[in-house]
Amino acid sequence: MKVQLISMLFALTVATAYAGPPQPSNERGEVEAVKQVAQDMGDAMVAVNLEKLNEIFADDWVAAGASGKVLTKESMLQSIKSGSYKLRSFELGPTDVQVFGNVAISQGSVIESKSRDGKDLSGTYVWMDVLKKRAGKWVVVQSAGAKVN
Repeated sequence: MKVQLISMLFALTVATAYAGPPQPSNERGEVEAVKQVAQDMGDAMVAVNLEKLNEIFADDWVAAGASGKVLTKESMLQSIKSGSYKLRSFELGPTDVQVFGNVAISQGSVIESKSRDGKDLSGTYVWMDVLKKRAGKWVVVQSAGAKVN
């Protein structure tokens, strides 16, 4: 049920971002740039590089977390800064990217070693990000994820 709700949320978000029927462009350079954002995000979380995370996430970023809790950029950065959320390591699985002009959808899986408030949350997760190209750079505007094991 939670995964269906998250999927519907993303579908609605993406559908409202276009003035007409979206036509995917799989221009290799753009697809690779969007994929790199996912890698950079994980690397910055492990390194607790708040400056890099501040660049990756749009100021209006929101996420539906694996627990169903809604996060904002401010709350996410604060939890990383305080150490209440700690990503120790991650390994991205295959990532699928669709680019629609200045909007992209990136989804995949990731194996993470992480904790929140001292509780181990390590496992395999599926995730989806909606990105928008702003000032020539891809930034993440919405995210969702769910633990699969």
